[in-house]
Amino acid sequence: MKHRKQIKKRICCVLVYLLCVIMAGTKKVQAEELSLYARSALLMDASSGRVLYEENGYRVMPMASTTKIMTCILALEWMAESREAEQGRPVVVSGYASRMPKVRLGMQKGEQYRLEDLLYSLMLESHNDTAVAIAEHIDGSVEAFAGRMNRKAEQLGCQRTNFITPNGLDAEEKGKIHSTTAYDLALISSYAIQNERFLEIINTRNYLFSEITSGRNFQVANKNRFLDLMDGAIGIKTGFTGDAGYCFVGALEKDGKKLISVVLGSGWPPNKNWKWTDTKALMNYGLTAYESKDLEKKFHYEPLTVVDGIKEKVVIEVEDKGAGELTVLLSETDEVCIKKQLPEFLPAPVQCGTVVGYECYYINGELYKKYEIRTTESVELRTYFYCLRQIFMLYF
Repeated sequence: MKHRKQIKKRICCVLVYLLCVIMAGTKKVQAEELSLYARSALLMDASSGRVLYEENGYRVMPMASTTKIMTCILALEWMAESREAEQGRPVVVSGYASRMPKVRLGMQKGEQYRLEDLLYSLMLESHNDTAVAIAEHIDGSVEAFAGRMNRKAEQLGCQRTNFITPNGLDAEEKGKIHSTTAYDLALISSYAIQNERFLEIINTRNYLFSEITSGRNFQVANKNRFLDLMDGAIGIKTGFTGDAGYCFVGALEKDGKKLISVVLGSGWPPNKNWKWTDTKALMNYGLTAYESKDLEKKFHYEPLTVVDGIKEKVVIEVEDKGAGELTVLLSETDEVCIKKQLPEFLPAPVQCGTVVGYECYYINGELYKKYEIRTTESVELRTYFYCLRQIFMLYF
C-alpha cells in the first residue's frame, strides 16, 4: 500500500512538472522579461505609429547604414515626381563618390548607371559609393541631399534626427553628429514600407545590372538574414560603423499585425548576431503580447442648445474616422478611455461646420486619437429686427 502511494505521488509530481512546462511554453512574453543587447531599442505598430516597447528609444544615437532607408525612399519619390526626361538621365559617378570606403560597389569616376539599378546596390549590399552617387545625382551634392533628408524627417515627425551623409558613415558637422533615435527611425521606416517599390527592392534576393557605357556587369545579393529568420519578415536594413555598432531596422507582418523594430548599438565585433537575437525578441513580444482591437465606441450626439439663436438646437456630428482607423494593437494591461469634450451650449450665431468639441481616445492615460465634433447647420442670431420681421410676416 505504501509503495502504491509513492508511485501515485511520483506520477502527480511528473504531471505537475509537465503542466508547468506547457504553461511556460505558452506564456506571453512580458515587456519586463525582455533582455536586449542593444543600447537603444524600440518596437512600433507600423499601422498606427504607437510605440509598443522602448528601451532608450528616444536617445540620440549614430545609426550607420540604416540611414539608407531614407536615401532610398527619397530617391523613389524623386523618380515618381520628376519629368520623364529627368527620370531617364543616367547617374554619372563623381570622383568623390568613387572614393567612398568599403562597403562599396566599386564605381569608377565617369561611369554611368541607371538610378533604379543603383537602388538595389544601395539596399541589398549597402554600398557607400552608390549612396553618394545617388545623392549627387538628385541634388548636385551630398550637402544639398542631406538637407532634403532632414526636411523629410521633420515632415514625418522626427524631432531628434540629423542627417549629414546619405550612406550613414560616421560624420560630424557644426558640433552635431550624424544621428537619430530608434523612435525617429521607426517613423521613417513605417513611412517607407508604405511604398510598393521600396518593399519590392528590400525583398529582392538577387539583382543583375550593368554599367551603361562599358557594359560592366554586377550582381548584388540581399545580405538581410532576417528575411529567413521569422515567418512574415519584410526587411528592412542593417548597419554598422565603429561609432554606431551593429544596427538593424526590421519589419514583419503576421497575424494581422505589422511591426517595426529598431535596435541601435546592438554589440560590436565579434557580436554581429546580437542584432538578430534582439530583433527576434522584440518581434516575438509584439506577436504574443498584443492583439488587434477596435477602440471605437458609438456615441449618440444630442443636438446642442443654442443661446439667442433663431433655433433652440443645432445638430452636431463627429468627423469620419475612416475604415480601420481605430483598430490598434493592445496588450492585456493597456487601459483605454474614451471621452467627449463638448460645451453645454453655444452662443448664436453658429456657422455650419464649426468645431465645437472633440471625441478623444486615451491609451494608458495618453491621448492616442482626437476627432473633431462639428455643427451640421447654421443658426442665425435672434435680433430685434429678426423678431420684428417674424411678427410682420405672421400678421401681414
